[in-house]
Amino acid sequence: MWQEKNNQLYRAFEFIDFKDAFGFMTKVAMVAEKMDHHPYWVNVYNKVEIYLNTHEAGSVVTEKDHKLAKAIDSLL
Repeated sequence: MWQEKNNQLYRAFEFIDFKDAFGFMTKVAMVAEKMDHHPYWVNVYNKVEIYLNTHEAGSVVTEKDHKLAKAIDSLL
């Protein structure tokens, strides 16, 4: 579930292994590139944390972030 905190949308994901985590990140990267809106993320082994905000709007959460979050959720 996405949480809004510190002017960011945040969600943590956990996968079976690194391969699955990396595969998910690859899918997210393709969607983000298509939307021209890129996440800040952290990956450690099977865990992926994603942070979304819009730099052009002053690093706050905007509709672009909610749309990307929804698109990311659809990949699961």
